[in-house]
Amino acid sequence: MSKIKTAFFCQNCGYETVKWLGQCPSCAQWNTFVEELIQKEDKKNNGWKNYDTGSRVNKTIALHEIATNEEKRLTTSDVELNRVLGGGIVPGSITLIAGEPGIGKSTLFLQNGLSLQKIKVLYVTGEESEQQIKMRAERLNLVNENFYLLTETSTQLIFQEIKKLKPGLIIVDSIQTLQTPFIDSSPGSVSQIKESAAEFQRFAKDTNTPVFLIGHITKDGAIAGPKILEHMVDTVLQFEGDRHYAYRILRTLKNRFGNTSELGLYEMTDTGMKGVTNPSEILITQKEDQLSGIAIAASVEGIRPLLIEVQALVTQSVYGTPQRTVTGFDSRRLQLLLAVLEKRGGFHFGMKDVFLNIAGGLKVEDPSIDLAVLCALLSSYEDVPLQNHLCFAGEVGLSGEIRAVNRIEQRIAEAEKLGFEKIMVSKYNLPAASKGQRGLAKQKFNIEVITMGRVDEAYKYLFQI
Repeated sequence: MSKIKTAFFCQNCGYETVKWLGQCPSCAQWNTFVEELIQKEDKKNNGWKNYDTGSRVNKTIALHEIATNEEKRLTTSDVELNRVLGGGIVPGSITLIAGEPGIGKSTLFLQNGLSLQKIKVLYVTGEESEQQIKMRAERLNLVNENFYLLTETSTQLIFQEIKKLKPGLIIVDSIQTLQTPFIDSSPGSVSQIKESAAEFQRFAKDTNTPVFLIGHITKDGAIAGPKILEHMVDTVLQFEGDRHYAYRILRTLKNRFGNTSELGLYEMTDTGMKGVTNPSEILITQKEDQLSGIAIAASVEGIRPLLIEVQALVTQSVYGTPQRTVTGFDSRRLQLLLAVLEKRGGFHFGMKDVFLNIAGGLKVEDPSIDLAVLCALLSSYEDVPLQNHLCFAGEVGLSGEIRAVNRIEQRIAEAEKLGFEKIMVSKYNLPAASKGQRGLAKQKFNIEVITMGRVDEAYKYLFQI
């Protein structure tokens, strides 16, 4: 038997040291080291290799000698999941899905596993009993004779069952509950998470079987466990949303087989997660009266155009110190836009309370919504509603210029599809596309395209000054 030893691990980043340290040399966090009892790896008898009976031999090969074949992805019935994965599940890939407790991670992948009728799916759970999974499956109203359930936390027993069943897809809920017999620390510790994930990584690559690992997050919103966990997997998905809203967002943080900025939108219903095919319609409030402080932004998440509603409220400060309250938008970006309005437009926001909200519970980082935010602030400042059926797409610079944004044709087409009559964009998007990808192609639109170069020009147009 191998010699047993102890080591200290940083709970924040997974850095390992032989003695306790006050500050982590890797992530610079204080008092994050904990002592764990570990056992040296026995490379002859470790993890999946113990059950791998294949005779795979690795050897050096020239790059030009490698034959490339078009990858055959496993397409699910979930259009949103296919989108964020880059077109479907890649054989041999390992995917990590993280999110807050109760957000719907288990429900989403249980219903996706039940919907795959043509392959064997193994659902490994260490958090729920078989009866709980059965009750949830009945609520989803899905039946699959090729769906198998295993309630186990030991990786040694899990791989024994995998060798017997030979599934085509494995879902693990969750990676923090697993423990390997080759590490003596408790489940959920840094070394246990790292070694358990490494065993499933070797299994996925050796057998060409896709694996989904459902993970927890910390109170700070980061994925629980060592940072190396995100480096080991092929794809990292973040499942997020507000508990007070029915909508959930599946966001791609890392993807070796597709776009890294994709986004899928779901609606939580009584029968599980339902993909939203036209999110722009639900993100825009249907209202009869014209209200000040509301502007529609033509945004793009990944390759998907979204029309979202920006709400602003500007009031006189009562307590002397102006408030800046932001939901769904970068507060530092708001400060920048207010400074531009102060310096370039002469608007006095210094003694005004400013409240900004992105409707629908979304968190938007696209700089193209700057123009919509700025126009919503001006509308509330003047207490004058903006024109009906008008949306905005433009980035605002520090000198007050309206900068060009990418994929302007997609934004205009989405606004036209939803019935908008006008869209305000940067005049620098208008020159011929021969000058670059940001140029607006010379094609006919059934929507009026208004071009502006500066913030003061947009103000004069909107308020007819």
